Amino acid sequence: MTSTLHRSGTPELLDLHPAAADMRQLVIEGLSQTPKQLPAWFLYDAEGSRLFDLICQQPEYSLTKTETALLEDQAQAMAAALGDGTLVEFGAGSARKVGPLLEALQRPAYVALDISADHLAQACARLQKDHPDVPMVGICCDYSQLEQLPSHPLLQQRRLGFFPGSSLGNFTTTAAETLLRQFRRLLGPDGTLLIGIDQPKATERLEAAYDDAAGISARFALNLLERLNRDLGCDFDLDQFRYQARWVAAASHIEMALISQRDQTVQACGRSWHFAEGESLITETSHKYSPEAFLNLAARAGWTSEARWSDPRNDLSLHLLKQAD
Repeated sequence: MTSTLHRSGTPELLDLHPAAADMRQLVIEGLSQTPKQLPAWFLYDAEGSRLFDLICQQPEYSLTKTETALLEDQAQAMAAALGDGTLVEFGAGSARKVGPLLEALQRPAYVALDISADHLAQACARLQKDHPDVPMVGICCDYSQLEQLPSHPLLQQRRLGFFPGSSLGNFTTTAAETLLRQFRRLLGPDGTLLIGIDQPKATERLEAAYDDAAGISARFALNLLERLNRDLGCDFDLDQFRYQARWVAAASHIEMALISQRDQTVQACGRSWHFAEGESLITETSHKYSPEAFLNLAARAGWTSEARWSDPRNDLSLHLLKQAD
């Protein structure tokens, strides 16, 4: 297998030019809902991404640390179960969790998919420096909308999907099932999927994880309003919204929202929007699945369980899935 490194020592980057989202239309649609809700990806501008990295370092937010430790501890067993092939990471972001698998796989190759070209290039360059002998390529795309992966030497062999971070929890259950079906198409009939899933736990732990004492989660949510003001000319008054994270047991998810502190009218995208005192603007939800509930969801999408690894507290799982016959 030949390396995909350029002479500069940086990995190859394929830009599939994902269509730019119509943010104005999405804001109008989101603020027209009851309750009002905006797409979670709006949170991740440059400042939002920086704040999210800080959230992951807070003592209350254990998901990142727990999953990273589990990957480091069980990488050899996971690599043996995965077998040979190219590791394809969906929504790679900073690509900080894949290292143990690249070290444990016998003949590793790596393809990172992410929608932010700049973030992807930086992540792959850092990862390539840590793993200079691993052929790798970054693909700038919206993986949820891809019909197929591009033709590339690293993708001509068996594909091993990797989707950590419990990112599936940010989708509704219907959308999550659709995404798992999409992964089947992208990985091909002999592809497998290693996916991280956060599990329900005590309410106080969950709410603290998404509303840390340092207030970074609150700053992260309020930065959404700053982005809307800056990019779309809205006039949200940040002082008139309060952040809240609450566990909704009936839905098995954490709901993160900005709560209007008074009756107010906001100008956004050429329209006036009324917020009653106490009304929520939902910024994000994070679904938590028991192992049984997740495997039922995966089965509906055409996957079966091959193996499962969990941390000592049974807070989260890494599931290895194979495609059902």
